[in-house]
Amino acid sequence: MSFSLIANAWAGAYIRTWGAARMPLSERVFGRLRDTMQIGVYGSGYLGTLVSACLADFGTPVICCHPDSSRMVEMAQGNVPFFEKNLNEVIKRNVRAGRLAYSTDMEAFARRARVIFLAEDSPQHLADHVLRIARLAPKPPILSVVTPVSVGTTTGIERRVAEAGLKATLVSQPIFFTPGCAVEDFNWPDRIILGTASNDAVLAIKQIFHPLVMRGVPVIVTNHETAELIRESATAFVATKISFINELSNLCERVNADAVSLSLALGLDKKIAPRCLQPGAAMGGLFAESDMDSLAELAREKGVSLKVLSAAREVNHSLADRLVEKISGMVDSVQNKDVGILGLAFKPNTNSVAGSSSVRLAQGLIARGARVRAYDPVAIPEARLELNGTVNYCESAYAAAEGVDALVVGTGWPEFRALDFDRIKHLLKRPIIVDTKNLLDSVRLRAMGFEYAGIGRG
Repeated sequence: MSFSLIANAWAGAYIRTWGAARMPLSERVFGRLRDTMQIGVYGSGYLGTLVSACLADFGTPVICCHPDSSRMVEMAQGNVPFFEKNLNEVIKRNVRAGRLAYSTDMEAFARRARVIFLAEDSPQHLADHVLRIARLAPKPPILSVVTPVSVGTTTGIERRVAEAGLKATLVSQPIFFTPGCAVEDFNWPDRIILGTASNDAVLAIKQIFHPLVMRGVPVIVTNHETAELIRESATAFVATKISFINELSNLCERVNADAVSLSLALGLDKKIAPRCLQPGAAMGGLFAESDMDSLAELAREKGVSLKVLSAAREVNHSLADRLVEKISGMVDSVQNKDVGILGLAFKPNTNSVAGSSSVRLAQGLIARGARVRAYDPVAIPEARLELNGTVNYCESAYAAAEGVDALVVGTGWPEFRALDFDRIKHLLKRPIIVDTKNLLDSVRLRAMGFEYAGIGRG
C-alpha cells in the first residue's frame, strides 16, 4: 500500500471519530461545529509542520497535506527535518494519539476539510493552491492564509477565485512566533488576528482556537490588508526596538554605563516590555528580513518615507561590522588570526540561521583575513549552506576554542554558561572572550584572568 493510501486511511479514521476528540466545549454552537468541521493544514515546511502539530495538540484531529511524499513519510515517522524546541515531541504525541495524520492525496484532503490553513513558507504558488482546493472542494471551503504574504495578496487571490467562477472564504491570519520558542508562542499568543468579512469564518476559527479564546487571548477581526500589514509592522517594530537598544549599548560603552541594567529598567516600563529590548547582536529569523523588505517596498511604491524603519534596518545590518571592529581591536587586527565562534543559529533552540548575526560575523571576519572555527549544537548543517567551506566546523565548544586568539559567544545557548572555563582558558591562545549576547558571568571570567568584552558593558 502506498503512503498516500495509508495516510488517507488514517485521515478517514480520525475524521470519522471526530466526536471523540478531547476538547470539551461549553457553548452548544461550538459543540455542533466540532462534530461537523474537519481541519486541514497545507504545507510541509516549517510553518505547515508547526501549525499542524500545535493544532492537533489542542485535541483537534488534523490532516497535514503536501504532494512531497518523502517529506510526508518522514513527518509521519516523527523525523522533523529541522530543529525546533519541543516540536518533535508534540508531533509524536499526536500521531500516537490519532489526532495528526499526513497525506499526499490533495483531492481527498480538499473534499474532507472544511477549514484549511495554508501554511507554506513561501507565497510563490499560494494562488494556485487556493484555486485547486476551491475546484476540488464539494462546498466553499474556509481557507486561512498563514503563509507570510505582502499587503494586498489575499484580496488579489479572492479576485482570481471570483474570476474563475469558484467560491471560497479567505481569511488573513498572521501567526506570530519565532524559531526556538515557536511551540510556546503558538500556545501562548498575545493576540489572534483574523482578516475577513465572514462571520462564519470567524466563528469557525475561534472554535478551532477555542483553548486560547477561552483563556482570554484577544481576537482582532479586521480586513485582509490590515491583517497583512500587522505582521510586517510587528516585525519592523521589534527590529526598531532591538536596533535602539543596540545603539544605546554603544553609548553605554563610552560613558561607563551598563546596557543590561539599562535594558532591564527600560523593559520594566509597561509601555515598552522587556522581551525584545536586550542589547546584543542583530535581529534575525526565518521571516524577519522578508517582512521588513516587503514593508519597505510597499512604502516606496506608495511614496511614503519610513525613516525609522530605514534607520533600524541600517543599525541591524551594521552590528556585525561593529563586532568585527571590537574583536579586531582586542587582538590587534584579525588579519591571519584564529577566531572561535560558539553558536551559529540566529537564536537558541532552533537550527535556523536565517538572518543570523553569528553567520554575518563569520563572514565579516573572513573578509578581514581571519580564520574561523565554529561550533553549534544543532545548526551546523544549515550554516554550511550559508558559509560553504570557509569555516572550520567543530564537534564541541572546546574544539572551537582550541588554539584561537579570541572566542566569541554568538548565540545564547544555555549550555555555554556551563562550560569549563578553566579548561577553555588553557585551550585559548589568548584568554579573550567576546560575549555578543551578554550571556556569561563577566565578573567571574575577569577574576579568572580572561579579557572579557560584552555588548554595552564597561
